[in-house]
Amino acid sequence: MIDSIQVEPAKKVTTYDHGGDENGFLIELFKGGDKTEVYLTAARLGAFKGYHLHRVRSARYVCVKGKMRITLYSQSRDDGVMKWVREEHILDAGEPKRLFIPKDVATGLENIGDEEAWLINYPDPPYDPGLKDEQVEYTQVELEQGIVK
Repeated sequence: MIDSIQVEPAKKVTTYDHGGDENGFLIELFKGGDKTEVYLTAARLGAFKGYHLHRVRSARYVCVKGKMRITLYSQSRDDGVMKWVREEHILDAGEPKRLFIPKDVATGLENIGDEEAWLINYPDPPYDPGLKDEQVEYTQVELEQGIVK
């Protein structure tokens, strides 16, 4: 047996939408200590994951299977009033691209392909389970109404 070879478990977590229905899973691909540096998120056919906003972390997405619509809401000031501005990006495994999403941008992921979709994320800084209240959940209605949490 080769001494430097290591096998370790990779944590897999089932994910659910705001209504409590299963919409896919996450797998931690690489950990540095107790922090997750790279993970895969999978979305079932037609599933939507989100909206969530990270107060500390940015995200770097690459779609490696299927096709995903990434819907983003960022805050903008219009005549002194804060509002959310929406934009969309399509990530397709057949035409690989990297999408950088800065912190404080609400993000939703929708599988718009014809198979389960897989997205790799390299969060910066890595996910730290010790950070509380770093991730904020939103509904589309809250974003459209301009609610800021």
